[in-house]
Amino acid sequence: MDTSKTYHFVGIKGTGMSAMARILRDRGCTVQGSDIEKYTFTQRGLEQAGIKVLPFDENNIHEGLVVIAGNSFDDDHPEIKKAHEMGLEVYRYHEFLGKMIEGHTSIGVCGAHGKTSTTGLLAHVLSGIAPTDYLIGDGTGKGVPNARFFAYEADEYRRHFLATKPDYAIMTNIDFDHPDYYTGIDDVRSAFQTFANQTKKGIFAWGDDKNLRKLTANVPIYYYGTGENDDFRATNITRSTSGSSFDVEYHGKKLGNFQIHLYGEHNVLNSLAVIAVSYFEHDNLDEIRRELETFKGVKRRFAQRKVGDMTIIDDYAHHPSEINATLDAARQEYPSKKIIAVFQPHTFSRTIAYLDEFAESLNKADDVYITKIYSSPREKAGKVSSSDLEAKITKNGSLIKAENMSPLLDYHDAVVVFMGAGDIQKYEKIYEELLNDVTNNVN
Repeated sequence: MDTSKTYHFVGIKGTGMSAMARILRDRGCTVQGSDIEKYTFTQRGLEQAGIKVLPFDENNIHEGLVVIAGNSFDDDHPEIKKAHEMGLEVYRYHEFLGKMIEGHTSIGVCGAHGKTSTTGLLAHVLSGIAPTDYLIGDGTGKGVPNARFFAYEADEYRRHFLATKPDYAIMTNIDFDHPDYYTGIDDVRSAFQTFANQTKKGIFAWGDDKNLRKLTANVPIYYYGTGENDDFRATNITRSTSGSSFDVEYHGKKLGNFQIHLYGEHNVLNSLAVIAVSYFEHDNLDEIRRELETFKGVKRRFAQRKVGDMTIIDDYAHHPSEINATLDAARQEYPSKKIIAVFQPHTFSRTIAYLDEFAESLNKADDVYITKIYSSPREKAGKVSSSDLEAKITKNGSLIKAENMSPLLDYHDAVVVFMGAGDIQKYEKIYEELLNDVTNNVN
């Protein structure tokens, strides 16, 4: 990185963008950025890092800048347009990420689901073993001197992850998502195949995924899972209200018992992938075991807080597979409590593509509430509504609006799981304020 220049991020509050900005700052670069003025959950980390955040304005662009453009903004955005007109260096987020990982042992974590949780766990474990730079999709990024590893989230949307060529790749699954871009599961698999082709040392893939099993590569593919045909295998899995424990074998060689204070079957698999990568680069199993036990999770992935006698869980789940995983984790930790799901559908195209699957996964909760669909800048309307999804829900519940969250006040000593990738947190905040008022009045 050229420390004589200022790196300007257009859309710096985005999760990947804010993480990247913080890494550059840690590397000694001068960093600034612009975005909307509305406060976001990534903003605090930028402030703590001393990174200036400006409102969008084409006057932010001047000589001496290297401009990194967020992928949510087209080239006609006033700042990006001006940067091109001035002949400044302009990179898209994913293009610049490809440059940042150079010179490190890089591990890219990709998959339709589980990227952020797995990257967070991988970064935590590797950081306890050796100096590690990491970029996580919850807005967390860190750069350290003389980093050996670079762990990063590799996003398959619009094939952006193909701008990076990692040493290792963790592939958690292949699923049809982003129906606004991909034409079907074969198109998604072709993107992952290209990513496999440009991985340099090895691939660690979930063995139960039939599409991952179809991949070929010029480097070894190690499958992880619970099956006899997996290279890294978890056995004797015990799930309890305090987490999960399991034994690990590699080609029949026993690597010992590992414990995690995380919930859901998916977190056992995520941990197994991290153990596999770490084992190849660092065979001190006791250190790997220690780091796994101290991991507490990442932002917006099963994040919990207590208000009165209620447990509120915040999760990014916005696909049926992710809803299944989140509700499975809630059942594991709270087996005797009622589980209430509050779900915000994310984009019209995804909602209509998975209408029946959303209903099937949400019906695993005890009661279900649906908010209005969260649209995106690329997709402001569609031929589906929240009522269409609510009609397929067989459990108690209804449509719910931010203006009236009072139906949730009827629950006591229960768990409310808010799920979505849009602005579901505004519903959480309103409910939490109502709950606080009721609790204080009772007391």
